Amino acid sequence: MNLHLTGHHLQITPAIRDHVAHKLDKITAHFDHVIDISVIMTVEKLQHKVEAKMHLSGKEIFCEAHSEDMYVAIDHLVGKLDRAVIKHKEKNLSHRHDGAPIKHRAVEE
Repeated sequence: MNLHLTGHHLQITPAIRDHVAHKLDKITAHFDHVIDISVIMTVEKLQHKVEAKMHLSGKEIFCEAHSEDMYVAIDHLVGKLDRAVIKHKEKNLSHRHDGAPIKHRAVEE
C-alpha cells in the first residue's frame, strides 16, 4: 500500500504521519487489496478538513471529514473509509456467487 500525505496550510509532522499510518492499518486488516491512498489535510480558519482517495482494484473510494481538531478529523475519516471498504468487500462477495441469494435450509428432526 502506498500512502501519500499532503498538507495545505499545514506542515505534516512525524506525529501526524504516524497517526494516519497507524489508523489506516485498520483498513488494510479488513481488506488486503488496497493499492494506493492519497490523504490531503487542509486548515482553513478554525476548521480542519481531511480528504482521502483510496484506489482499490477496480474502484476508487473518496471520503472527507471536518472537525475543529485534526486528530478527530483523521479518526472520523478512517471510520468512513472503513465502512466504505467493508461495503465494497461485501458487494464483491455477493457478486462472486452469481448474484443468487444464499438460502439456508432448515433441518427438520
